[in-house]
Amino acid sequence: MNKIKYFSDSLEVQNRIIILRLDLNVPLQEKKIQDYNRILLTLPFLKDLVRKKAKIIIISHLGRPKGKRSNEFSLTPIYKFLKENLKTNVYFYMGDINEETKSKFSYLKEGEIILLENIRFFEGENKNDDDFAKKLASIGDMYINDAFSCSHRKQASIHKITKYINECYAGPLLKKEIEAINSIIKNKKKPVTCIIGGSKISTKINVINNLVKNVNNIVIVGAMANNFLIFKGFVIGKSLIEKGTKETISQIYVEAKKYNCNILIPEDCSVSNDFKSTGKIKITDSIDKDEMILDIGPKTIKNIHSIIDQSKTVLWNGPAGYIENKNFSHGTLAIANKISESTNKKSLISIIGGGDTISAINKSKDKFVFTHLSTAGGAFLEFLEGKDLPGLDVLK
Repeated sequence: MNKIKYFSDSLEVQNRIIILRLDLNVPLQEKKIQDYNRILLTLPFLKDLVRKKAKIIIISHLGRPKGKRSNEFSLTPIYKFLKENLKTNVYFYMGDINEETKSKFSYLKEGEIILLENIRFFEGENKNDDDFAKKLASIGDMYINDAFSCSHRKQASIHKITKYINECYAGPLLKKEIEAINSIIKNKKKPVTCIIGGSKISTKINVINNLVKNVNNIVIVGAMANNFLIFKGFVIGKSLIEKGTKETISQIYVEAKKYNCNILIPEDCSVSNDFKSTGKIKITDSIDKDEMILDIGPKTIKNIHSIIDQSKTVLWNGPAGYIENKNFSHGTLAIANKISESTNKKSLISIIGGGDTISAINKSKDKFVFTHLSTAGGAFLEFLEGKDLPGLDVLK
């Protein structure tokens, strides 16, 4: 089986034009960056390439502008941040990508950077167009994909561009993501526990089915757990559910039994009549018809803590409750604290993924320690399913 080609420190990059695909897709509000995490993660490698006197052309996207230019999705705030935080000249290119682009970039000196405007402003990117990919490739000597989070997409700057550049590599952030997920699936330290939350089974069913074969425990939390409670015969009032999941859950239990995987669902929960109130704790067989489950309860938290204590590897994706109201973020933060404590004191391998999970962690004033915090979203889940990602296949 072909292996992914990773960028190596031994590669000579001085005076070479590096096309670097990054994920700088950060949340903006009134053109101000709300979360710097994705940008900050890219800085060490960027600084290293600058120190080695490479000429760097950064490609990234922001949001989904659907092939049309829009001020709302401009990378201008990201450009300003990079300019302030990198000790070199950083330029912003807002023009077209065509046959003249390479000559326009001839001013670029060793250790300098050009950031291209949002690549998704171009239809050729979204359509994975050959001609557009060829024009993109023509501006550089080497291509490095360090955007794992985009690697599940067949888009020109991720997929087709590699067809027209001889030297193509995966960057250090991408490598770290793959190694983190492989530590659950391939090179695992048992026992392995996966905590899966969020609202929909349908978005994570293939992940759960793949994990059942590879891990020792699966803990189901969040609104997703409501469907499992109904399957077990509990009445859950007006709690959020996803219709048509009975057969799916039945199959999960069949597979879990076959592969000796333990599935844990909530024994108690925090309930309320609406999303804005404080909650009250109830066991799962005593929920009234006008109540809804909005978080896990203390007994369930204790059970999860016990499983984490017995584990050597933990993957966590998806919050345990309705984190938009801090009264129902207790379960999520209790899980975060326990995983962090075990990572710090017991050498637990901990991989945390999912935008909502990371958002809850970032909102907390607590300082957490995890082995790996993934910002990859969809690509993270698809790789966990065991899928081949188009952006990785072309780097093999």
